[in-house]
Amino acid sequence: MDADGLWKHVRMPKIIGGSLREHREQTRRRLFDALSELLSERGFDTLTLADIAATAGVGRTAVYNHFADKEALLVAFIADETEQYAEALQRRLEEVADPVDQLRHYVRAQAQLEHEHHLPGTDMRSFVSRPTQARLHEHVVAFESVLRGILARGIATGAFPEQDLDTTVPLINACLSGHSVASAGPDPAGRERAIVQTEQFVLRAVGAPAAASA
Repeated sequence: MDADGLWKHVRMPKIIGGSLREHREQTRRRLFDALSELLSERGFDTLTLADIAATAGVGRTAVYNHFADKEALLVAFIADETEQYAEALQRRLEEVADPVDQLRHYVRAQAQLEHEHHLPGTDMRSFVSRPTQARLHEHVVAFESVLRGILARGIATGAFPEQDLDTTVPLINACLSGHSVASAGPDPAGRERAIVQTEQFVLRAVGAPAAASA
């Protein structure tokens, strides 16, 4: 068989999209969506790359062209979701001038995070390696920087009393990561009550005068 004949028998991988770049982006998106879907049904520790590939509708071997293992996929997925969330949150905050109202927006966005996005909970850290735990923590730090900016502006304008942000910021985010809104159940009214109570709790915690009159 000559070279031309051999080439005709080579099976080229199916390209998703109009270019190799689009193919890679769409494949990654399919894998992210599949991981999100599976995480809503089962624990991360029970998943395999074969499960994720099958749900995504891509070849199992193709997954390794993007991610070395399922923990690498998890980190990339969370990074992507975090970026989308942070951009949406920043757009909201840019429309609000008052630091107290900014803090309300931040608390509400964090409280609704599980419903608007698909970031796994902190309990997942018990199922991943230490290096992956550190990578997951990087995204928590990204949220903390947003909150730190809000509180710093509030202190500068007198909206909040002076306080040690190195202590306050982690405490607030620890409170918001407790999934209290998710535990309120599927009832929208119940979730809204939980969000309002969470707002008031955080405002009182930072000494906002508005919390007392609400």
